[in-house]
Amino acid sequence: MTVFFSDLLNTFKSIGIREGDTLLVHSSLSSFGYVEGGAQTVIEALLASVGTNGNVFVPTLTGKPSDGLTNPPLFDVRNSSCWTGRIPSDFMKLSQAKRSLHPTHSVAGIGHLIDYLIKGHEDSLTPCGKDSPYIKMAEIGSYILLLGVTMDSNTTIHSAEELANVPYHLQKEKTECAIIDYDGNILKRSLYLHQWGTPRYFQKIEEPLENLHILTQTKCGNSVIRLIKSMPMIE
Repeated sequence: MTVFFSDLLNTFKSIGIREGDTLLVHSSLSSFGYVEGGAQTVIEALLASVGTNGNVFVPTLTGKPSDGLTNPPLFDVRNSSCWTGRIPSDFMKLSQAKRSLHPTHSVAGIGHLIDYLIKGHEDSLTPCGKDSPYIKMAEIGSYILLLGVTMDSNTTIHSAEELANVPYHLQKEKTECAIIDYDGNILKRSLYLHQWGTPRYFQKIEEPLENLHILTQTKCGNSVIRLIKSMPMIE
Protein backbone atom coordinates (compact mmCIF):
# COMPACT_ATOMS: atom_id res chain seq x y z
CA MET A 1 0.00 0.00 0.00
CA THR A 2 1.27 3.47 -0.92
CA VAL A 3 0.48 6.43 1.34
CA PHE A 4 0.30 9.85 -0.31
CA PHE A 5 0.37 13.39 1.06
CA SER A 6 -3.41 13.65 0.58
CA ASP A 7 -3.96 10.45 2.60
CA LEU A 8 -1.95 11.84 5.49
CA LEU A 9 -3.65 15.23 5.40
CA ASN A 10 -7.12 13.68 5.26
CA THR A 11 -6.27 11.36 8.15
CA PHE A 12 -4.97 14.18 10.31
CA LYS A 13 -8.11 16.22 9.65
CA SER A 14 -10.42 13.26 10.27
CA ILE A 15 -8.87 12.51 13.66
CA GLY A 16 -9.47 16.09 14.77
CA ILE A 17 -6.34 18.13 14.02
CA ARG A 18 -7.21 21.71 13.13
CA GLU A 19 -5.41 24.82 11.94
CA GLY A 20 -3.67 26.53 14.84
CA ASP A 21 -3.13 23.35 16.87
CA THR A 22 0.15 22.49 18.58
CA LEU A 23 1.34 18.90 18.10
CA LEU A 24 4.09 16.83 19.69
CA VAL A 25 4.63 14.02 17.19
CA HIS A 26 6.16 10.63 18.01
CA SER A 27 6.54 8.53 14.88
CA SER A 28 7.62 5.47 12.96
CA LEU A 29 7.96 6.10 9.24
CA SER A 30 8.11 2.39 8.45
CA SER A 31 4.77 1.79 10.20
CA PHE A 32 2.88 3.30 7.24
CA GLY A 33 4.24 0.87 4.67
CA TYR A 34 5.47 2.93 1.71
CA VAL A 35 5.06 6.72 1.88
CA GLU A 36 5.59 8.51 -1.42
CA GLY A 37 8.27 11.10 -0.69
CA GLY A 38 9.24 9.51 2.62
CA ALA A 39 9.71 11.47 5.83
CA GLN A 40 9.51 14.81 4.05
CA THR A 41 5.95 14.06 2.92
CA VAL A 42 4.88 13.25 6.49
CA ILE A 43 6.51 16.45 7.76
CA GLU A 44 4.81 18.56 5.06
CA ALA A 45 1.44 17.01 5.86
CA LEU A 46 1.89 17.71 9.57
CA LEU A 47 2.78 21.35 8.93
CA ALA A 48 -0.09 21.76 6.47
CA SER A 49 -2.57 20.28 8.95
CA VAL A 50 -1.87 22.96 11.59
CA GLY A 51 -1.21 25.82 9.16
CA THR A 52 0.91 28.90 9.75
CA ASN A 53 -0.81 29.58 13.08
CA GLY A 54 0.05 26.15 14.45
CA ASN A 55 3.15 24.46 15.83
CA VAL A 56 4.67 21.04 15.19
CA PHE A 57 7.24 19.52 17.55
CA VAL A 58 9.17 16.26 17.51
CA PRO A 59 11.27 14.64 20.26
CA THR A 60 14.97 14.73 19.37
CA LEU A 61 16.16 12.65 22.31
CA THR A 62 19.85 11.90 22.87
CA GLY A 63 19.83 10.41 26.39
CA LYS A 64 21.34 6.98 27.00
CA PRO A 65 21.58 4.56 29.94
CA SER A 66 25.23 5.42 30.61
CA ASP A 67 24.49 9.12 31.27
CA GLY A 68 25.24 10.15 34.84
CA LEU A 69 27.88 11.36 37.28
CA THR A 70 30.60 9.14 35.86
CA ASN A 71 29.63 9.81 32.24
CA PRO A 72 28.09 13.30 31.94
CA PRO A 73 26.41 13.99 28.59
CA LEU A 74 27.78 16.46 26.06
CA PHE A 75 25.01 17.84 23.84
CA ASP A 76 25.61 19.90 20.71
CA VAL A 77 22.31 21.39 19.55
CA ARG A 78 23.53 21.62 15.95
CA ASN A 79 25.25 18.26 15.61
CA SER A 80 24.02 15.75 18.19
CA SER A 81 21.91 13.15 16.39
CA CYS A 82 18.70 11.83 17.92
CA TRP A 83 17.54 8.22 18.26
CA THR A 84 13.82 8.90 17.82
CA GLY A 85 13.56 7.97 14.15
CA ARG A 86 13.80 9.22 10.60
CA ILE A 87 11.03 11.82 10.81
CA PRO A 88 12.52 13.72 13.80
CA SER A 89 16.03 13.38 12.33
CA ASP A 90 14.95 15.03 9.08
CA PHE A 91 12.64 17.53 10.79
CA MET A 92 15.29 19.01 13.09
CA LYS A 93 17.59 19.70 10.10
CA LEU A 94 15.06 21.95 8.37
CA SER A 95 16.11 25.59 8.20
CA GLN A 96 12.98 26.81 9.99
CA ALA A 97 13.26 24.30 12.85
CA LYS A 98 14.66 25.20 16.27
CA ARG A 99 15.79 22.70 18.88
CA SER A 100 15.72 23.07 22.65
CA LEU A 101 18.97 22.86 24.60
CA HIS A 102 18.24 20.07 27.06
CA PRO A 103 21.19 17.62 27.09
CA THR A 104 19.07 14.42 26.97
CA HIS A 105 15.40 15.24 26.20
CA SER A 106 15.48 18.00 23.58
CA VAL A 107 12.62 18.72 21.19
CA ALA A 108 12.65 20.46 17.81
CA GLY A 109 9.79 22.57 16.54
CA ILE A 110 8.44 24.75 13.78
CA GLY A 111 5.81 27.42 14.46
CA HIS A 112 5.14 30.87 15.82
CA LEU A 113 5.38 29.75 19.48
CA ILE A 114 8.67 27.90 19.07
CA ASP A 115 10.81 30.44 20.95
CA TYR A 116 8.48 30.51 23.95
CA LEU A 117 8.04 26.75 24.11
CA ILE A 118 11.73 25.78 23.92
CA LYS A 119 13.10 28.68 25.96
CA GLY A 120 14.94 27.63 29.10
CA HIS A 121 14.70 23.87 28.60
CA GLU A 122 18.37 23.67 29.57
CA ASP A 123 17.44 25.21 32.93
CA SER A 124 14.70 22.67 33.68
CA LEU A 125 16.03 20.67 36.65
CA THR A 126 14.23 17.59 35.34
CA PRO A 127 13.96 16.58 31.65
CA CYS A 128 10.18 16.83 31.25
CA GLY A 129 9.20 18.98 34.23
CA LYS A 130 7.32 22.23 34.68
CA ASP A 131 9.91 24.36 32.86
CA SER A 132 10.15 22.00 29.90
CA PRO A 133 8.46 22.23 26.48
CA TYR A 134 6.46 19.10 27.36
CA ILE A 135 4.59 20.89 30.16
CA LYS A 136 4.49 24.24 28.35
CA MET A 137 2.83 22.59 25.36
CA ALA A 138 0.28 20.88 27.58
CA GLU A 139 -0.54 24.19 29.26
CA ILE A 140 -1.52 25.80 25.94
CA GLY A 141 -3.83 22.93 24.99
CA SER A 142 -1.55 20.87 22.76
CA TYR A 143 -1.99 17.35 21.44
CA ILE A 144 0.32 14.34 21.38
CA LEU A 145 0.22 12.56 18.02
CA LEU A 146 1.48 8.97 17.86
CA LEU A 147 2.15 7.86 14.28
CA GLY A 148 2.57 4.10 14.27
CA VAL A 149 4.08 3.95 17.76
CA THR A 150 2.51 2.92 21.05
CA MET A 151 2.04 4.71 24.35
CA ASP A 152 5.50 3.45 25.32
CA SER A 153 6.90 6.22 23.07
CA ASN A 154 4.83 8.91 24.79
CA THR A 155 7.51 11.04 26.48
CA THR A 156 4.93 13.34 28.10
CA ILE A 157 4.01 10.53 30.49
CA HIS A 158 7.42 11.22 32.04
CA SER A 159 6.11 14.73 32.74
CA ALA A 160 3.36 13.18 34.85
CA GLU A 161 5.95 11.03 36.63
CA GLU A 162 8.06 14.09 37.40
CA LEU A 163 5.10 16.14 38.64
CA ALA A 164 4.09 13.20 40.85
CA ASN A 165 7.65 12.84 42.21
CA VAL A 166 7.72 9.09 41.65
CA PRO A 167 10.85 7.58 43.27
CA TYR A 168 12.13 5.53 40.33
CA HIS A 169 12.25 8.01 37.45
CA LEU A 170 15.22 10.29 38.15
CA GLN A 171 18.78 9.79 39.31
CA LYS A 172 19.33 10.72 42.95
CA GLU A 173 22.21 13.12 42.31
CA LYS A 174 22.52 15.97 39.82
CA THR A 175 24.95 15.61 36.92
CA GLU A 176 26.88 18.55 35.49
CA CYS A 177 26.10 18.49 31.77
CA ALA A 178 27.83 20.33 28.92
CA ILE A 179 25.70 21.96 26.21
CA ILE A 180 26.93 23.61 23.02
CA ASP A 181 24.38 26.19 21.87
CA TYR A 182 23.66 27.56 18.39
CA ASP A 183 26.43 30.16 18.74
CA GLY A 184 29.02 27.57 19.75
CA ASN A 185 29.04 28.62 23.40
CA ILE A 186 29.58 25.89 25.99
CA LEU A 187 26.98 25.97 28.76
CA LYS A 188 27.25 23.98 31.99
CA ARG A 189 24.10 22.91 33.80
CA SER A 190 23.66 20.71 36.88
CA LEU A 191 20.52 18.65 36.26
CA TYR A 192 18.66 15.55 37.41
CA LEU A 193 18.84 12.97 34.63
CA HIS A 194 16.56 10.10 33.69
CA GLN A 195 17.15 6.86 35.62
CA TRP A 196 17.05 4.04 33.08
CA GLY A 197 16.04 0.47 33.83
CA THR A 198 12.65 0.65 35.56
CA PRO A 199 10.06 -1.33 33.56
CA ARG A 200 7.04 0.71 32.44
CA TYR A 201 3.67 -0.32 31.08
CA PHE A 202 2.38 2.92 29.58
CA GLN A 203 0.11 0.93 27.26
CA LYS A 204 -2.11 0.23 30.26
CA ILE A 205 -3.60 3.74 30.22
CA GLU A 206 -4.71 3.67 26.58
CA GLU A 207 -8.15 2.15 27.19
CA PRO A 208 -9.01 4.50 30.08
CA LEU A 209 -7.93 7.49 27.97
CA GLU A 210 -10.18 6.31 25.14
CA ASN A 211 -13.11 5.86 27.51
CA LEU A 212 -12.60 9.42 28.76
CA HIS A 213 -12.42 10.74 25.15
CA ILE A 214 -8.88 11.97 25.77
CA LEU A 215 -7.47 9.62 23.10
CA THR A 216 -8.80 9.04 19.59
CA GLN A 217 -7.37 6.60 17.06
CA THR A 218 -7.62 5.74 13.38
CA LYS A 219 -5.41 4.24 10.65
CA CYS A 220 -3.46 5.50 7.67
CA GLY A 221 -1.90 2.87 5.47
CA ASN A 222 -0.66 0.23 7.91
CA SER A 223 -0.09 2.76 10.67
CA VAL A 224 -2.27 3.20 13.76
CA ILE A 225 -2.65 6.92 14.48
CA ARG A 226 -3.42 8.10 18.02
CA LEU A 227 -4.28 11.70 18.99
CA ILE A 228 -4.14 12.52 22.72
CA LYS A 229 -5.08 15.69 24.61
CA SER A 230 -1.90 16.49 26.53
CA MET A 231 -3.07 18.20 29.70
CA PRO A 232 -6.10 15.94 30.34
CA MET A 233 -3.76 12.94 29.97
CA ILE A 234 -1.33 14.38 32.51
CA GLU A 235 -4.14 15.18 34.92
